[in-house]
Amino acid sequence: MSPTSLSDEFFMREALSLAQAAGCLGEVPVGAVVVKDGVIVGRGFNAPIGEHDPTAHAEVVALRDAARNLGNYRLTGCDLYVTIEPCLMCTGAIFHARIRRVVYGARDAKTGVAGSVTDLYAEEKLNHHAEIVGGVLAEECGGAVSAFFAERRKAGRAARKANKARYAAAAAGLPLADEAPAPGLVLCERSQTVEIIETIELTPLPCTGSDPE
Repeated sequence: MSPTSLSDEFFMREALSLAQAAGCLGEVPVGAVVVKDGVIVGRGFNAPIGEHDPTAHAEVVALRDAARNLGNYRLTGCDLYVTIEPCLMCTGAIFHARIRRVVYGARDAKTGVAGSVTDLYAEEKLNHHAEIVGGVLAEECGGAVSAFFAERRKAGRAARKANKARYAAAAAGLPLADEAPAPGLVLCERSQTVEIIETIELTPLPCTGSDPE
């Protein structure tokens, strides 16, 4: 393995640890770091929900952090590592910051603009171009996002099942509490009754390490 590959994996794992932090807060688990001369100068993870900010993607947060730390909005000579292929918005910020090199983990088939939906990094009409490298720890990076959405779908099914059971109980004339059941309660019909059989906490899984499994 070349020294470049080793350093790319090292910094991508730093980005993955930030992605895990995002997931712990209920955000889509994407993390990013900005590196200059082998030193991390900016860190960020997805935070649009918590910050009430549609622009708070991991890349943008990391770029802002790096710009503050370096005292310059131009990040010439810096590289950006991000766990998921950058979107249109983030690529615009990357170009404006004059990032030298972008390294990403997994592709994003729906919003990625480094070759998935389109390839802005190869667009000759743009006045700045960053070197682009993809597929670094792709399985781990993509797996973190896939696991996050799988858990959300599971929670959604549990909520729909609870609502269905509650409506069935109301139709059967069974007594119901004055207040709606707390989110996460899974109800089922058994012998024409409604019983609480399982409680699922609809909160992110606890974080136990620096890297996602």
